[in-house]
Amino acid sequence: MSDPDLVLDCLGMRCPLPVIQLARRIGEVEVGAVVRVLADDPAARVDIPAWCRMRAHEFVGADGNAYDVRRAS
Repeated sequence: MSDPDLVLDCLGMRCPLPVIQLARRIGEVEVGAVVRVLADDPAARVDIPAWCRMRAHEFVGADGNAYDVRRAS
């Protein structure tokens, strides 16, 4: 995974807070930029990729508790 443009520390937050933080803050980066969400809630493994599909952003991948999302629009 490459260096992100924005890191959201959502460690310790429970579902749905990591996705809510991502939704609120993804607009802070340019289209094509990557937001990394740090989340240790097990639901994030399913919730973040699902949110990307629903909002037409690219789920780049996960590495441990780090989830990368590329802003598409």
